[in-house]
Amino acid sequence: MLLELARSKKILFFGGKGGVGKTTISAATALARANDGAKVLLVSTDPAHNLGHLFNRKIGSKPVRLAAGLDGLELDPAETVKLHMEEITNSLHRLMPINLRSEVDKHMALSKDAPGMQEAAILERIAEVVEQGTKDYDLIVFDTAPSGHTARLMVLPEMMSAWTEGLIQRREKADKFAEIVRDMGRDSSMEDKVFGNDPEDDDKMRESGIRSLLNRRRLRFTTLRDKLSDKNQTSFVIVLAAERLPVLETIELQQQLKKAKISVDCLVVNKRSPKGEGDFLEERRAQEEAHMATLTKALPKIPRQDLYLLAQDIVGVDALQAMAQRITNYQAD
Repeated sequence: MLLELARSKKILFFGGKGGVGKTTISAATALARANDGAKVLLVSTDPAHNLGHLFNRKIGSKPVRLAAGLDGLELDPAETVKLHMEEITNSLHRLMPINLRSEVDKHMALSKDAPGMQEAAILERIAEVVEQGTKDYDLIVFDTAPSGHTARLMVLPEMMSAWTEGLIQRREKADKFAEIVRDMGRDSSMEDKVFGNDPEDDDKMRESGIRSLLNRRRLRFTTLRDKLSDKNQTSFVIVLAAERLPVLETIELQQQLKKAKISVDCLVVNKRSPKGEGDFLEERRAQEEAHMATLTKALPKIPRQDLYLLAQDIVGVDALQAMAQRITNYQAD
């Protein structure tokens, strides 16, 4: 089921409550698709860096080879915000008069810790990864942070597109007002115009640069929004445990994603209690079935794949290859 979904999409997001095995399932699915002959990029947006722990090696913000056909990277929030702020600061330095650069620096220093700055920076980085990754890879797999963070992240493209559009409209109004003021007080000499020293030209270049920057950001966010809401390209997989809180959180997350026009096409119930393994696990399994009945009643149309609890932790490529084979050979009970 998971492999068929990975074969049919360009972008797969894995999300769910913390501790249910999102990183393991997303990595094993990416590996199974790579074994299938595809070029796959595995991306972690979780600041916990579990991807590196899973593969038992260091993974940074640039793609590294994890296995044949599989590259991986981790989006570090602190590094992403730092690079994001540097890019914006450099752009503003080019666009604003030199005498205002100290004010720009002061404003950017205050903005670094503003609410939502980390999410906005991560979102812009995701947009870059999607834009380039869909050209270089057959599939991009995102291992996301726990549900609440991911739900906010998924609605951000729409919000950021609308916010940037509002900035553009206000910028256009300001430009028109500035043009009127310039027309009223036009006094540049012919010499200034001939030798390119006309401050009016400088103002127009700055206004054009600001509009260009805003339009570029708007295009990036709208492109990401369109790709995330395109069911032919993108799907979301919710990973959960057969327990009360993960089930309830899954139902809530699906509703939030539906509002954001994100398609949830698979539920993966991880670490299920195996059958016929003694009274304790049978009692545990009976409780799990009650929770699964709640899940099925709330989300009856979404396919479900159950994966059973293993005796040992999954660490390293060999263990992930074994999990990838379980995903490839999966058959529903």
